[in-house]
Amino acid sequence: MWTKELFGTDKPIIALLHLDALPGEPGFGGSLDAIMEHATVDLAALQDGGVDGVLIANEYCFPITPNTSTVTLMAMASVIGALKKDIRIPFGVNVVYNPAETLKMAAALGASFGRSAFGGAYTGAYGVHSVNFGDMVRLKYALGHPEIKLLCKFNPEGDVRLGGQTTQEVMNGLCQGGFMDALCVSGPGAGQEASMGYLEEVATLAKKKNVPVFCNTGCRHDTIEKILQVADGACVGTALKGSDGRVDLDKVKSFMEIARR
Repeated sequence: MWTKELFGTDKPIIALLHLDALPGEPGFGGSLDAIMEHATVDLAALQDGGVDGVLIANEYCFPITPNTSTVTLMAMASVIGALKKDIRIPFGVNVVYNPAETLKMAAALGASFGRSAFGGAYTGAYGVHSVNFGDMVRLKYALGHPEIKLLCKFNPEGDVRLGGQTTQEVMNGLCQGGFMDALCVSGPGAGQEASMGYLEEVATLAKKKNVPVFCNTGCRHDTIEKILQVADGACVGTALKGSDGRVDLDKVKSFMEIARR
């Protein structure tokens, strides 16, 4: 699979680097320098701990909106741009709830992949969210970067899919034409475990289409072994943090020891 070519391992662990609330957001703390400092320290801990890839996201821009402001996008790009000189592993980006801006950010900064809900119609606490997968594929070609891998949230955390399609029918639609790069299976919220039964169902169907499946949430020290028996990789955030919300090097190392084993 392309995942081994990019990450150098059969079942990659993609660590989440969550940026503090950025300028333009209600929770912004007033200092872009502090955000950069935190991100630099977290990146070092993730890489020194041995993760296979890193996904940089504006995770703390609450409340979530698909209408990401220009100032927030500019601040996010500036932080990632400053980090690039220190990034030694494949990296991706995620402009939360905004798949089009995720692709634009990836293209502008040279990211290898982007993660978002790149296709489907969903509803939840933040209203109705609808994305045409065909438009997203065409966007990355229009940007001149067809090589960017799309990690598509098959079931975005906190949202439910609209319509009565079966898992097989949704899979067929998203994977038609061979443009889907990977699917991400989530739990009900960030840090919450995905249903193993659902993960197995999606992984079984996706295997027939040669599409890798990542477990997107709830990957912890005590769950990653069983998860990797089913999934082709995992996106990990909460399990790698200390009580202060910053990445904990010892937790990263111990997690990766289990994942490798």
